[in-house]
Amino acid sequence: MGGVNGAQAVGTRGRTLIIVQNLPVPFDRRVWLECKALTAAGYDVTVVCPKGKNDPTDEVVDGVRLLKYRPYAPGGGAVGFVLEYIYSFLATARLVLRARRDGKFDVLQACNPPDIFWPIARWLRGRDSSRFVFDHHDLCPELYDSRFPDKSDLPKRGLLALERATFRTADHVVSTNASYAEIAMRRGDKAPADVTVVRTGPDPERLRRGAAVPALRHGRQHLVAYIGVMGPQDGVDLAVRAAAHVVHELGRKDVAFTFMGGGDSWEELVALRDELALQDYLELPGRVPDDTVLDVLSTAAVGLSPDPKNPLNDVSTMNKTMEYMAFGLPVVAFDLKETRVSAGDAALYIESGDVAAYARAIVELLDDAEKRDAMGRRGRLRIEDELGWPHQRDAYVGVYDALVGQRRVRG
Repeated sequence: MGGVNGAQAVGTRGRTLIIVQNLPVPFDRRVWLECKALTAAGYDVTVVCPKGKNDPTDEVVDGVRLLKYRPYAPGGGAVGFVLEYIYSFLATARLVLRARRDGKFDVLQACNPPDIFWPIARWLRGRDSSRFVFDHHDLCPELYDSRFPDKSDLPKRGLLALERATFRTADHVVSTNASYAEIAMRRGDKAPADVTVVRTGPDPERLRRGAAVPALRHGRQHLVAYIGVMGPQDGVDLAVRAAAHVVHELGRKDVAFTFMGGGDSWEELVALRDELALQDYLELPGRVPDDTVLDVLSTAAVGLSPDPKNPLNDVSTMNKTMEYMAFGLPVVAFDLKETRVSAGDAALYIESGDVAAYARAIVELLDDAEKRDAMGRRGRLRIEDELGWPHQRDAYVGVYDALVGQRRVRG
């Protein structure tokens, strides 16, 4: 992902600035697809985001300028998040000022979490008449409820206030699914015309099943995979426990597991794996290169979406589920509203939190190649015919075309 470095494209339709806080770009797959769509449409694109490991602070990748700051994540619960967000806001504002020296921006896009960048949008609007797109990736109040269910309501009220300010500042909201669009209209008082659903659909040309790599099965018959963030709300601990049930309770020594990704819970998951005596069966390599993801998902028989039901997950679209479908993998998931919308009959749905049933569903698919293949084909067709990025791209670029046209008319 990302391609080779080169000169930044000269935009013919306007300049846009995209702010991301929680992931580096191009590692953030959704944002990178958006960047590529905008540059292909003739926009000049600059991104401000945190650095990944060994990333330069200023580079051009495939015509997109990437300005990056050193990330800071002190941890320590809610207070740690506040410190992280204050630092991120100041680091982002500094790089926005730097990028602004090269000229005015027609559009600023801020991606959440967190919902803290609306003051920058208001400043650019007052100075340059820049338009503001809010790319709504997560529900921060529900995220707080999911991570800190027994904590005070005061931080949640603050998050709701920040969300409300972001919605009110936005000229247009891009929502990742219909549930988020409904919240933008109900909680954010946005008019339907000012909200567009743009799903995080994978690119079916880039994400497709290739040749299997048998060595990744480590001498076993089957490989089961997970790809995604590993935070407290992502349920990867449940997937680890399900793997232990498969191996130790169901006696399946013919299954290898590879769980790819990083996050706040990664070290705890490694400890849990070792506690459950899964060292010989479960790999937790952390974040891995795209080539490794392609090899693992091309070799795997089943993809896991273990996100438990909570206020955030139930109405969120899981990128991992869509990526499994792009690779023609059947999915085992807990029964969530938006997961059913995405996966349809390409997934088996288990009551949230039932680890034993989750493990049995994995084994059911491993033992039924015909069912596995049929579900995988249905998932792939949903990506090709409806959910993939080519079906989302035109709506996304159309938001920009409309806003830039309005800005020029008003100018």
